[in-house]
Amino acid sequence: MSPPPPPLGRGRRRAAQAFDEALDDADLVAARAALAQGRWQHVRSLLVRTGDEWDRRGHRITVLAGESYSAAWAREWLLAEPESADASVLLALAEVRRVLRGKGKPPRAREACQTAVARAPADPTPWLGLLMLECATGSDLDVVRHFEAVRGRYADHHHAHHLMVARLAGRRTDAGPDPLHEVYDFANWAAEQAPADSPLAILPVIAHAERYRVLAAAGYEPADPAASGHWAGRRARQVMKAAFDWWLEWELEGHPRRLIDLNFLAHAKFCEGRGAEAAALFHRIGRYATPAPWSYPDRDPHTAFAAARAGALGTA
Repeated sequence: MSPPPPPLGRGRRRAAQAFDEALDDADLVAARAALAQGRWQHVRSLLVRTGDEWDRRGHRITVLAGESYSAAWAREWLLAEPESADASVLLALAEVRRVLRGKGKPPRAREACQTAVARAPADPTPWLGLLMLECATGSDLDVVRHFEAVRGRYADHHHAHHLMVARLAGRRTDAGPDPLHEVYDFANWAAEQAPADSPLAILPVIAHAERYRVLAAAGYEPADPAASGHWAGRRARQVMKAAFDWWLEWELEGHPRRLIDLNFLAHAKFCEGRGAEAAALFHRIGRYATPAPWSYPDRDPHTAFAAARAGALGTA
């Protein structure tokens, strides 16, 4: 029996406040709405059109997989097309995201990912699923192994590098505000290895915010990032300037996850006290705010984003 569609009807206020992982991908939003009604053929068409744009494919499948109904409809798809690699990858990521929500079991998710790997050996997305799973539940060895498997298929994978930065930022918390922490080394290395037009140039900014998240949660930094000196040091300012200058030159309007980078960069510029530069970024972000890093370390992201945006635009 086919699974029922999700319940309809959210309150207006809740809908207005919801963060949408799909960001500005209208085709993804349409396919997700179709999948909610069991019309998985729209997802099949979307993924065929996506092809081997690995960042876009990973983004789209991860977002689709985050819906509570995705695993059930992916199984329906596999009943109709048992050899479908796309259906297998969607099911694998859906099982991973169920685990991350506390609903599924890691062994089942790992098995689904391995099945997807076998059906789509060139695709980094099943390995992205395994990396997501191990970052949450696994050992450092497994995290590194799966990250290398992603990089072996697509060296500049955006989401995988963000996951690694978040994982590394949590290491050696007792070292406090150490400017030589390994997360900074990793981010700088990845940015240097990437092509000149790669959004991984922003990765040192991501590392800076993720380390702040960890330090603030441990009491080494103030809970208000704008009151922290974390963005005030010479090294931090160099990182922020380099990232902002890169954005001015390249911008990369077409990258599927660019709005995540823009939110991190706007957050950094606001915390640095560079209101005019932050304002330019807020204009580009528009209504596409993301929970991270505005929620760091334990803040309401809607309130934090709105306050920072109002403050920055007031200085522009």
